[in-house]
Order: sequence, then structure tokens, then C-alpha cells
Amino acid sequence: MDVILDVIDTFVFDRLYATILPVSHTGPGYTALENQTTYNQHVGVYFPLEPSRWVGASQWKRDHITRQALSLCLITWIFGLAMYLLGSTIVYHTLFDKNLLRHPRYLRNQIRQEIKQGLTSIPVMAILTTPFFLAEIRGWSKLYDSSTSAPFSAYTYLQYPLFICFTDSGIYWIHRWLHLPRVYRWLHKPHHKWVVPTPFASYAFHPLDGWSQSLPYHMFPFIFPLQKSAYLGLFIFVTVWTVLIHDAEYLSNSAIVNGAACHTMHHLYFNYNYGQFTTFWDNMGGTYRKPKSDGFLGNLVDITQGVQKRD
Repeated sequence: MDVILDVIDTFVFDRLYATILPVSHTGPGYTALENQTTYNQHVGVYFPLEPSRWVGASQWKRDHITRQALSLCLITWIFGLAMYLLGSTIVYHTLFDKNLLRHPRYLRNQIRQEIKQGLTSIPVMAILTTPFFLAEIRGWSKLYDSSTSAPFSAYTYLQYPLFICFTDSGIYWIHRWLHLPRVYRWLHKPHHKWVVPTPFASYAFHPLDGWSQSLPYHMFPFIFPLQKSAYLGLFIFVTVWTVLIHDAEYLSNSAIVNGAACHTMHHLYFNYNYGQFTTFWDNMGGTYRKPKSDGFLGNLVDITQGVQKRD
């Protein structure tokens, strides 16, 4: 995140803060580029980037903690919003089965409701996530720049499965906790309003629900070393994966991968398939339910018929 902040400071925030909070005076010896060698040092590891002309023109210098927190919150909010709307829209128009929109369990104006809930949740989650990013750019994490800084040579490759295993375990247990009756009614129930979820349901939940399930991602680089480029790539991967498991398209019927087929079972039956990436912990915890081979629509038809028979 420090590399991203260098870049956005250079092209956006330097001028923004200089406009909002300009320096109170400019004496004979003042220059906006004073001590410019201390700027862009993080992005400079990857490619040269000259500081902007406004780099020192604000009362809030780049290392001002309030400025950093505000900048990180805005970046997280805008990035999350863009990934949510863009990713969900692409998946909706390419992979999502539109026949589901005619199903009896699909709610009236559901996509509009999903988007409204997602747009309401994302800024709150951005605020709650900002302390983790702030701690990272202030050097309190185990993030590193180059593969030469890895604990050992093979770790460059091992960090990826380690990240998946750690976060998959953490999310499983957090997700199960969210299904405890008292917690469920307060936090997780809004997400299960979407029995027939569309890709826009991927972030349509209570903000504390979404934030709690993101905790393993943000805790990982404070416990284990992680290369910065890998961290960014994994962050994008997680966002895309969250959209894909709500697309109702069975791209994989693997008994190991917790894809849309498995997550469908979770939305339909509630107490099964809590995992995020794999079915390992569901199998260990006795909460795995094998998806039917006839897909999301077939499962929904069976449930609807069952409800009608009981009625």
C-alpha cells in the first residue's frame, strides 16, 4: 500500500492537500520540493517517479498520520467500489444465468437492493480497514519489496498457498461464528436475504459482517512475511473470487474447491459450506454438503417444491 500511496500522492493527493491545507507562509528559503529525495522512496524500488510540484506545499506532509489515514480510507473506498461495480457488472453480463431472475425466490428489484446494500457497506468497511493499511505503511507489518528479502528462496512460491490456507481457515471459523443465532440475527442475516444471489450480492451485507470476514486477509502480513506485489495480486484475487462464488455459474464441481456450486448450498441451506476457497474445513467440521449436479436452478426448484409440499 505504501507504493500505491506514493503514486497517488504524486498525481492526486499532493495537489489536493496543498489546496485544502496550504502552508501558512513561503519564506525566502521555502521551496515546495524541499527534501524531495525523501519522497517516492517506496515506489522508487520498482520504477523512478519524480515528486510532484506540490509535494511540500501542504501543512500536512506525506508522513502526517492523519493525512495518511484519510488518503488510505479514500483509496480503499474508491478501489473497493470500482472492483465491486465493475467486477459484478462484467460477471452479471457474461456468466450469470438470467433464468434465475424469473425464479419465485428471486426478490422484486433485488439487484437494486443488493447494490444499495453494497454501496452502503463499502465505505464503512473502508473506514474499519484503514488501521491495517496505516500500520502497514508505517512499517509495522512483515511486507517486503523484493524476492531477495524473502525468508528463504522457496518462500516466494510458498507464500501463495500459505495465504490461501491461513485465510481459508480463518474465514471458515468466523463464518461459522456469524451463524450463531444471536450473531446471525444481528450481522449475517442481511446477506442471506438473497436466497438467489446475483454477482451484486458479493458485497451486499452488513458492513461489520464483511469486515469480520476480511480480517484473516489483513492479519496475514502481520504474522507471516508477504511480498508487496503478491499482496496486491492476492487482494485483487480475493475481490474477484468473492464475486465469482455468487455468480451461480458452476464453472467447477470440484470436491476440493469451494466455488459457486458449494456456495450455492450455503445460501440455500444456510448451515453448510462455510469455507471460502476450499472444502477442507467444511469436511473437517462436518458442515460440507455436496452440490447437486443439476446446478443452482435445479437446487432451487427442489427447495421450492419441498416448501410447497410442506405448506
